[in-house]
Amino acid sequence: MRLSAPPHQDVQSPGRLAPEHLTPEWLFLETQWAALVSYGVTAELLQDVLPIDDALAPCTIREHVFKVAERLEQALGEEQWSFIDSCPAEWSRLPMPNGPLTVGIDGGYVRAQPKQGWFEVIAGKSLLAFTRGEESEEPVSSKCFAFVQTYDQKPKRRLFEVLQSQGHQLNQQITCLSDGGDTVRELQLYLNPHAEHLLDGFHVTMRLTVLQQTAKGLPDQVREEEADYPLRDPVGRNLERLKWFLWHGNVYKALQVVQSVEMDLDAAAANDGHATVRKLLKAVEEFHPYIENNKSFIPNYGERYRYGERISTGFVESTVNQVISKRFCKKQQMGWTPRGAHLLLQIRTRVLNGAWEATFREWYPGFRAAPQPMVA
Repeated sequence: MRLSAPPHQDVQSPGRLAPEHLTPEWLFLETQWAALVSYGVTAELLQDVLPIDDALAPCTIREHVFKVAERLEQALGEEQWSFIDSCPAEWSRLPMPNGPLTVGIDGGYVRAQPKQGWFEVIAGKSLLAFTRGEESEEPVSSKCFAFVQTYDQKPKRRLFEVLQSQGHQLNQQITCLSDGGDTVRELQLYLNPHAEHLLDGFHVTMRLTVLQQTAKGLPDQVREEEADYPLRDPVGRNLERLKWFLWHGNVYKALQVVQSVEMDLDAAAANDGHATVRKLLKAVEEFHPYIENNKSFIPNYGERYRYGERISTGFVESTVNQVISKRFCKKQQMGWTPRGAHLLLQIRTRVLNGAWEATFREWYPGFRAAPQPMVA
């Protein structure tokens, strides 16, 4: 038995979403459960909970999910390279904004279909510090977002809509933290004229820690032109100086130290050819352009830390685990296509944000009356 739409519902709208006529309630349960657990488990749950006689195939649920997600994609506005569409005179006339927004962006990897490797998924979280008149130390609004960068054509619009749902205004302060990759660096630009863009201190420290650990395996000395020169201690000291300069936002000195270390290792590799020397040289050569490309996004981490301001995307690590890993990676053997993962992510993030039921109310006015708050 297949559930059909009751007389008060618009039958044509569900028909456009799915190949069969389904009630909004049925479609809501299908998509919400499929966003949280696998398609196979969703089919079993629906079979156990609802009075249906026909076997429900996981591939059918997947197609329904894609249809609903495509409707979300069609409702999303057009992509723009900049969302700053007014002048400072207009910003000054805006009402007092809510507390500052903090946006963290990171990435994770999802297994592609068999024998196709992995592809990257960008995920992030936006935190609103407080609403005006209700100041608190804890964020009052937390929303996640995600997309497959090789598939999505509107990543900046997607992030902008998340900010708008939290009451974003052009006179509001925003702090954007990312790992410095090209994709996420471009994503956060031109969303707000007062935004500050910072390189995640955790990623910088993690890279420096790898360099310092590798340097411990360097030979004590290296021979050059019939003379021995110390290598391990000078390189170790320079890496410590590099860490200190970056922590205090002195990028000019940091780049000089990186170049000095690179030259020492290059000379040592040419004369000695030690495996650790070559390995560390390659890592330093990758670290140098990383700092060069993100030099305008490196603040004084020490000063921000002393004032209790965020310097890393630690709060996004749990988001990547919740949005990506728990559904796409952990205890999962399924391979994904970029399209399939991207469409499911759009529903999953709305479910996790607690906005999926509200979305169905917009589509179907007769769907589930909103609960009324209890009077104290």
